[in-house]
Amino acid sequence: MESTTQPLKRCGCGSPTDKCPDLPRTIAPTAFNPDTALVFDVRREADYAASSELIPGALWKNPEKIDAWIGALPLTQDVVIYCVRGGEISNTVVDRLQAAGVKARFIEGGLEAYKAAGGKLMAKRTA
Repeated sequence: MESTTQPLKRCGCGSPTDKCPDLPRTIAPTAFNPDTALVFDVRREADYAASSELIPGALWKNPEKIDAWIGALPLTQDVVIYCVRGGEISNTVVDRLQAAGVKARFIEGGLEAYKAAGGKLMAKRTA
């Protein structure tokens, strides 16, 4: 049975109510610390493949295959995602994650803004 109402985008506890605070959608690149959150790189496959760097500890997840990995994400841990510039991909993925009860936000301006703010990066491992 499909629901026609929009899911609550609240605290991310997995069973949000109208008493829960709204979950922020974004985090400023200067306020983000990769050591305090589960970090996912959701750049398109071609953008990820063309890049040689990523945020330390980030795991790449193909945004086009979100249905295959969304169910494995924890509902109790802060999740931060990023794409190249924090646009369509990040917005779409964070909508899906928050609707599923994941405490997810994306980096404002994406990887480019994070780099411009002096965020630490690491070389991407190649297979």
